[in-house]
Amino acid sequence: MALTNKDPHNLRETVKTIALGVRIVRREARGKPTKRLEKRVDRIREQAQAREDAKNTSTSKRKK
Repeated sequence: MALTNKDPHNLRETVKTIALGVRIVRREARGKPTKRLEKRVDRIREQAQAREDAKNTSTSKRKK
């Protein structure tokens, strides 16, 4: 379940991304590095987009 029809993230990925965003903001406020957490968010986004692209590719092949 995504937030919108256009959103490639499922509910679990959305919650993880938000939680990581909160951790990033807290670490930035303390002056600590956030690169590791930002990479995790990027990885989640890339996996979600890849899954959505694969789904759309297979769906468009079936429609033809």
